[in-house]
Amino acid sequence: MSRTALVGNVTAMLADAGFLVSDRCAVRPKSFDVAARRRDDVILLKVLGNVDSFDAATGAEMRRLGTYLDATPLVIGLRTRDEDLKPGVVYFRHGVPVLSPDTAMDLFIEGVPPLIYAAPGGLYVSIDGDVLADKRKEREWSLGQLASELGVSRRTVSKYESGMNASVEVAARLEELFGGALSNPVDVFDDEDLSDADPMPEDPEADPNDEPLVTVLTRVGFDVHPTLRSPFKAISEDREAAANGGDRRSRSDDDEVGTMLTGHSTFDRTAEKRARIMSSVGEVTRTSAIYVVDRARRDSVDRTVLIEQDEIENIEDTEDLRELIRTRTDRSESEA
Repeated sequence: MSRTALVGNVTAMLADAGFLVSDRCAVRPKSFDVAARRRDDVILLKVLGNVDSFDAATGAEMRRLGTYLDATPLVIGLRTRDEDLKPGVVYFRHGVPVLSPDTAMDLFIEGVPPLIYAAPGGLYVSIDGDVLADKRKEREWSLGQLASELGVSRRTVSKYESGMNASVEVAARLEELFGGALSNPVDVFDDEDLSDADPMPEDPEADPNDEPLVTVLTRVGFDVHPTLRSPFKAISEDREAAANGGDRRSRSDDDEVGTMLTGHSTFDRTAEKRARIMSSVGEVTRTSAIYVVDRARRDSVDRTVLIEQDEIENIEDTEDLRELIRTRTDRSESEA
């Protein structure tokens, strides 16, 4: 199956599962293919045939984007170099969860989360230690007796009951011994402790061509996080909104800009394409989108507000920028 077909199948599956799915990020380089949201769950999704092609730089960018957009980075793939990805198993590449299409289908369509995750040394299961301890005591077994049944040490059994994860083989043996499920599902949206991730990667340096824009946005009250492999040049966060406890995704709040997808380049066909993608991703992630250009012949591209370089340099504070965005958004919507 071609990668294009695979992306199409996965996005159709997400739509069937009730997700709002963005347009495909058909620009290069790109760290993710689509963004999707169902209620408060937002994912940034990369779709690959062979997940071994998912490199550290892409993983680092997806993790940063996930932090700034309150989203979960996720890879759906078919295989590794050696074998097909197993159904019902969560893998990790550079700190990002990886699922097979079947596992994703079970999770998003059927509501059945995976129980197994891959880590160095094999496949593992999260044991519910409290349930295990209760079952053992109901059986009136000592730690030593259960250890003997499992072929492990007494100390290892004690660790299982304290929350240590077990191999798939041990988990299966426990369920056979006690006649019931003892495993916790893997929470793809929240199980950071299961990944092999390094600490959150630091932001890259801004492109030298974007430094004047970064300087202006920082001066008027934004924290600017440059990107390297996205359809936008940066994610900009309103410090005042964050300090007041506002949701970072505050696009619908008339008093806050919140988080902005931020683009910058000469306005040509490629820039227009990027602006449309930013608009679609912004709708999914509930963020604003601005694109700073040399000259703008219109107010916006879809929901992405166009601002000329001279205009942005004359912005005095956050309220000036908010007002400019509101005015152009309202004007564009009235003309639509």
